[in-house]
Order: sequence, then C-alpha cells, then structure tokens
Amino acid sequence: NEMMDPRWRPTVNEREFIEQALQSDLRVDGRRPFDFRKLKIAFGREDGSAEVELGETRVMGYVTAQLVQPYKDRPNEGTLAIFTEFSPMADPAFEPGRPGEAAIELGRVIDRGLRESRAVDMESLCVVAGKHVWSVRVDLHVLDNEGNLIDAANIAALAALSTFRRPECTVGGDDGQQVTVHDSEVRDPLPLTIHHLPIAVTFAYFGDGNIMVIDPTYKEEAVMGGRMTATINSNGDVCAIQKAGGEGVMSSVIMQCLRIASVKAADITSKIKREACGH
Repeated sequence: NEMMDPRWRPTVNEREFIEQALQSDLRVDGRRPFDFRKLKIAFGREDGSAEVELGETRVMGYVTAQLVQPYKDRPNEGTLAIFTEFSPMADPAFEPGRPGEAAIELGRVIDRGLRESRAVDMESLCVVAGKHVWSVRVDLHVLDNEGNLIDAANIAALAALSTFRRPECTVGGDDGQQVTVHDSEVRDPLPLTIHHLPIAVTFAYFGDGNIMVIDPTYKEEAVMGGRMTATINSNGDVCAIQKAGGEGVMSSVIMQCLRIASVKAADITSKIKREACGH
C-alpha cells in the first residue's frame, strides 16, 4: 500500500487491538465507525488559498491561473491540473522535492474526482477559442500526514477553488484577438464557475471486508485490508469510486458506503460553502 505511513509498523498486538476494538464498534481514538475527525477549514488572506485540518492531518491548497494555448482537441476549454507535494516535515520518509509514489497517487485520485465530475466549468475559462484559455493549477501541500490524506486534500482543493478569483480580460485589437488582462485594482477579478462540489469520502475495510470505517487514521491505514474512496456530491451523484485492495467487498457493503458517503458529502459541502462565504 503506497499510501502507507512508513513511520509506524503495527505489532501483532496492536493490530489485534485495533481489529478487536472495531469488532465492538469502537475505534482507537474513540470515534464511532462513521464519524469524521474534527474538520477545520481556514482561508488565507489571498483568494484561492485554504488550509484544511482533518484531525491531525493538515493539507494546504493554493490555486493559480495563467493564460495558455488550449489543447488542439478542446479549443474552447480551459485546463485544470493538480500538483501534490509532501513537506519534509510531514513525514521523514518522504524525500523532499521529489514527488514520491504517494504524492502522485494522491494527486491522481483527487484529479479524477474533480475531472470526472466536471465540477469546474472549463468553457467559461476560454478567452479566445483556439488561442487563449485559462490554465488553472491547484497546488496541494501535505503538512502533516496522520491518515486519510485523500479526503483532507480533496477538501483543501475544493475550498481553494471556491475562493479563487482570476483576472478579468477583454478582447479587442484590429483582429479581435488581442487580450488585455486587467489588474484587480481596475476590474474586479472573477470567481470560477463551480457546478457542484465532489466530496471524497474514504472508507477503510477490515477483517473480511465486513467491518468498515470512514476517515481512517494512519494507524488504521496500517492494518486495513483495503480502501475505497467514493467521490459524491450533495445531490448524491456518484462522481467516482476508486478502490485499493479489499477485493472481496460485497456490493451490498458498497451500497451502504455510498449511502453514508452522500450524507457526509452534504455535511462537508455546506461547511465548505459556509466557510467560503464567511471568508
């Protein structure tokens, strides 16, 4: 499991302790199986930056944009890309500056949830078709890895995207293709058009896949048999399901996960929107 935290190797006793606690519906940190840890979202002074704390896991999101040429096959759409990195402090085993497998995998899961859900309107990022579109970049920095990076990083990306503003542009000149990018003092910058918020809710499976919990800590991740992330919005639309291990999970269990995930997604969506408005 490449998301495993190399700092901590469970002993047989610890593994048994965690699994026995789960049998009796209790978790090592005292949560119920379907409780998230405490979620805090803080916004930076600049638009498009947010820091998320999910329990002790901390991830920062930062959004920037620049004008680029569009892809040939999508001449009237902007682009969105996710970059992830681990601060050397987050975990001594990560090599600084080099995106390890864990960072690449994390970025891929979040990228897929955002892209497949078509959450951010790409056509509204077009300035001159075939020539100038906005390329939006989300940088995610893992500051502390105490488990379930996926959900924390996904919330950080959504929170940062929700408050990001791009400069307004006007198009003119003799050929009608000259782009003027206006300073924020001259014209108010514009928010992104975000259709809905695809919330990642990660389940860890234990035993024969019949015990599951959401928002696993890194100790739980160390002993889990597998993981499933359901990306789902507050309407209950399933945007993506991504599994790692835990092959024997029954479809009835997956359906139960999706029902739980849609309730959690609605809670988290309203929290992001509330905090973003307050900002």
